[in-house]
Amino acid sequence: MTKWSLPVVLEGLHAEIQSKLERIRKTIGHPGTKGDASESVWLDVLQAYLPGRYKADSAFVVDSHGAFSDQIDVLIYDRQYSPFILSFNGISVVPAESVYAVFEAKQSATAEHVRYAQDKVASVRRLHRTSLPIPHAGGVYPPKSLIPILGGLLTFESDWRPPLGPSMLGALENSDAESRLDLGCIAAHGFFQLEPLSGMYKVIEGGKPGTLFLFKLISQLQFSGTVPMIDVEAYADWLAR
Repeated sequence: MTKWSLPVVLEGLHAEIQSKLERIRKTIGHPGTKGDASESVWLDVLQAYLPGRYKADSAFVVDSHGAFSDQIDVLIYDRQYSPFILSFNGISVVPAESVYAVFEAKQSATAEHVRYAQDKVASVRRLHRTSLPIPHAGGVYPPKSLIPILGGLLTFESDWRPPLGPSMLGALENSDAESRLDLGCIAAHGFFQLEPLSGMYKVIEGGKPGTLFLFKLISQLQFSGTVPMIDVEAYADWLAR
C-alpha cells in the first residue's frame, strides 16, 4: 500500500504551477494572450487553495468617492462580509474596503514589470476606505483600523542574472510606502518577501517557490484579520446625485 508523503504532495503543488507557466511561455507567442494565460494560472491556484472567505479575481477597485484603481490581474478580496461586488459586462468591480491583496502577473520579472506592479498596487492603496462602528450583543465596537493591503508580483522567469540578485532587489527597493511590493514568486527561481521590522527584502532561492508563496500569503492573510465594516451608505449617496 502506498503511503502518503507530505513533501511529495507539496512538491506536486509547486510543480503544477511551474509546469503550466512554462508551457505558456513555450507555446503562446502573442504577448497579450501569454499574459492572460499566466494570470489565469495564478487565479486558478488561489481560487483552489485559499480559504473560502477569500476570493481571487481579475478586477477593478472603486472607493466611495468614485475613484477607480487600474485593472488588477490578481485581486484577493473578502467574500464573507462584503455586502456587494459589482459586475459590469463580465468585469468585476470591488469596493476598496474589501481588498486584502493586489498582485501583478507577468511571464518574466524585469525592472519595468516591477515598476508596473508597484504602480498597480499604489492605484489601490491610495483609494479611500471607510470603517464603521461594529454593533454586537453588548453594545458597539469602535471602527476597525484599516488593514494593510498586500502587494506583489507573480512571474515564471526572471530576466536578471542572477535571477533574484542585487538588480531585482534594487528595483524592489525603489518605491515608497504606497507602491512597495510585500511578497512575490518567481516560480522557476524563488520567492521574495519584505521583512516588516527591518524593512529589508528576504530572498529564498530554489526549493518549491510556488508552494512557499501560497503558504506565506495565507499566513499574512491570517495576520491581516478581517476587513473593516464598509459604510454602504457612502456608496449609496451616488444614487442621489
